[in-house]
Amino acid sequence: MRPDVWVERNRELLDAMLLQHGAVLFRNFDFQGAAGFETFIRTVSGELMTYSYQSTPRRLVDGKIYTSTEYPANQTIPLHNEMSYARTWPMKIGFYCVTAAIQGGETPIADSRRVFARIDPAIRDRFIEKKVMYVRNYQEGLDLSWPTVFETTDTAQVEAFCNEAGIEYTWLDDDRLRTTQVCEAVAVHPQTGEWLWFNQAHLFHISNLEPAVRKALSVTCTDGNYPRNAYYGDGSIIEDDVLAEIRKAFSQETILFTWREGDVLLLDNMLPAHGRNPFVGPRKIVVGMAQPANTAKV
Repeated sequence: MRPDVWVERNRELLDAMLLQHGAVLFRNFDFQGAAGFETFIRTVSGELMTYSYQSTPRRLVDGKIYTSTEYPANQTIPLHNEMSYARTWPMKIGFYCVTAAIQGGETPIADSRRVFARIDPAIRDRFIEKKVMYVRNYQEGLDLSWPTVFETTDTAQVEAFCNEAGIEYTWLDDDRLRTTQVCEAVAVHPQTGEWLWFNQAHLFHISNLEPAVRKALSVTCTDGNYPRNAYYGDGSIIEDDVLAEIRKAFSQETILFTWREGDVLLLDNMLPAHGRNPFVGPRKIVVGMAQPANTAKV
């Protein structure tokens, strides 16, 4: 059976499973490539979103289907909720396994409700009060350039996007750009009413970098102008032990499954966080996002 047909016949069941578990794995369905996967996401959640204001390198595959983050195979991508560093994010995200890795390459997930519950209430309260500040410095050759992130070389269009999204921006010399945005650190799911840990402080923070990379960047990035960093919303430094506790909470709630070619993992993007394990051999996972939500709506 085509997966979009199954969704049409079982929509209430799918919605209930997503709200209960946060994730549903589709196996042994005929998705018929990236185009069929896009049809499936559209059937589930309506028109797909473009990957605007991106934080990681991706390529457009077909329609509004993108490659998953194109980091080297030996790197781990920490658990996170997609675009929780912004004030607008997708409520639904799907992953389609075109080619499974020979070894590793899992997409771990962790329940954001349980992560929230594991974090010390004093830490949670501090983040709820102060929120999270994301600082990004865009420079050619370091991380992503601003034309890549904003999908334009027109500075006026960049400024218009930032003004609408509540992002502060500063143009620097040598065609460099710095942006600063304060976002909520937690969220309440609009349907379940449950509190969720919903930010990327632990991922954006420079402590997430490999020690050798961090040391090299400390020389290149004068005045600490790293490509990205995270602070409390008032600009104060997030303590190392706090970040360690957050990462521990994610680790304690992580669950894994092994990809098979043709699998699709559908997530309610607020309920579970997701990541990527290192892998060996070719691996191709493509991604579709839909149903935009924002701070005002939750």
